[in-house]
Amino acid sequence: MNLLRYLLFISTIILTASWFSLSPLWKKSKTLQPPKKESKSTDSTNSKIKVKRKADEAKIFISKKGYNDQKCFLIDMSLPSSKNRFFLYDLKKDSIINKQLVAHGNCFEYWLEGRRYSNTVGSGCTSIGKYRIGNSYIGKFGFSYKLHGLDSTNSNAFERTIVLHSHSCIPDTEVADDICQSNGCPTVSLIFLQEIKKIVNASKKPVLLWIYE
Repeated sequence: MNLLRYLLFISTIILTASWFSLSPLWKKSKTLQPPKKESKSTDSTNSKIKVKRKADEAKIFISKKGYNDQKCFLIDMSLPSSKNRFFLYDLKKDSIINKQLVAHGNCFEYWLEGRRYSNTVGSGCTSIGKYRIGNSYIGKFGFSYKLHGLDSTNSNAFERTIVLHSHSCIPDTEVADDICQSNGCPTVSLIFLQEIKKIVNASKKPVLLWIYE
């Protein structure tokens, strides 16, 4: 008799579990589980791979055009502005020397959601493409470098007054939320610009800046 009760008890448990797994309640609770996010280490690895691939492409361009073959600057606009996406790259050692924050253009909107690119004069947007870093000058935002667009996507950079400069609104470390936006200029922190200056001012050849997505 006890064995019969035990078998009946086990059967009840199995049937209950089977019903629960097929019920809308179980399906709903399963759906509500948050999707797994890639780990920071995975994100970092993917970013490094992308930078390395872009640096390899830059080497070909630099070799053909006679640019500085020691260092170049790479900006990955696919990364959020809260993350380090301006890379100082050592072409000889194939390594990132430093990486810091950089602003993108707001296209003259109060706040631009996502990213939009344009080469049109007066657009206020970031232009992707390769740039030659030109002469320095003291302007509205202090020490700045003129930029000359080298591709069809940024050929109007000089006319648009797209320059490399610093601003106090750019933090020196990564932050939780997006940083301030510019009117199209790649804008960095005051401290980071000093490191950029050391490389550009010491170079006898033009330095390549490449903004990509």
